[in-house]
Amino acid sequence: MPVKVLELHHHGIRVGATEADAGRALAFYRDVLGLAPDEGRPYIADIPGYWMEVGGNAQIHLISTQGLSRLADGPGRDPAGPHVALAVPDIQEAKRDLEQLGVDYWIIKGVTGPDTEQVFMTDPFGNVVELHQAGTCRCDKRQAVGQSRMG
Repeated sequence: MPVKVLELHHHGIRVGATEADAGRALAFYRDVLGLAPDEGRPYIADIPGYWMEVGGNAQIHLISTQGLSRLADGPGRDPAGPHVALAVPDIQEAKRDLEQLGVDYWIIKGVTGPDTEQVFMTDPFGNVVELHQAGTCRCDKRQAVGQSRMG
């Protein structure tokens, strides 16, 4: 059974290797495209960047780091590299589905919040795909006021 995907939440892109590069990317996405940064982006050590708001339920994550990040699970398995993030209704169910399908994946826990868990895999062409549970991403501003918005 395939994983149930609800929607696209963010697209992560690499924007250089330094804080200054992240600032140049911020200026472009803010001043040229009119996007505003998510002021609540959590601090992620050694990975400067910005999460730019796109409408009410999506973001572009501007990620600046050199080489493999400390979050990498090896070459081609770096969540700080270019990736697309999709929301699923239940991350545990998605992991079971991936296991039944024989899809190799890796997990990162607690990076964007103490209770967050993100599942990463690559497609047949090496593109990184992230899955996270709906309601745990700051991307989705449609959530009810007071509900946790991490990730």
